[in-house]
Amino acid sequence: MRENFKFQISNFKLNKGFTLVELITVIGILGILAAAAITVLNPLEQFKKANDSQRKSDLSQIQKALEIYYQDNNRYPRTTGSLYYCLQHYVSPFPYYCGDSSWSPYMNVVPKDPKPNYRYVYWASSDGQTYYIYASLERGSKDPQACNGGGACTSLSLNGISQTACGGTCNYGVSTPNVTP
Repeated sequence: MRENFKFQISNFKLNKGFTLVELITVIGILGILAAAAITVLNPLEQFKKANDSQRKSDLSQIQKALEIYYQDNNRYPRTTGSLYYCLQHYVSPFPYYCGDSSWSPYMNVVPKDPKPNYRYVYWASSDGQTYYIYASLERGSKDPQACNGGGACTSLSLNGISQTACGGTCNYGVSTPNVTP
């Protein structure tokens, strides 16, 4: 009887691990769950959504700074020629304020688009009473705030700005309250 007990104890010690089949089954189940999670979350779409949120936030910050500028100067910063994507002060020597430059005291740094080859486009009327700021949303038609269902904003052609001046299609914009982008 005692020998049988020893055999059972030693046999129990040998069966402590997992079999290869058990490990492969668990790894397979984890792989299926990971694939399902990636499909549901769609990380590329999440990055696009984050970039678009950043663009909207940046344009809102610029818009607030423009309103303060307007209170100080009774007009919005002007734009000239090929630098219509930069803010330009009305007082000589007409300094330009583009992405990553300081526009003191209105903004510490003028924001720039999160994608390297994209930019925000700023345009102001010659009398300085109206402005538009455009950006290119990566999600386009999937974003309910995009112009024309993800197409180019209609005011671009009215202002003589290319539909792709933002780097992609300029399909999002903010403006003075008296006009719509």
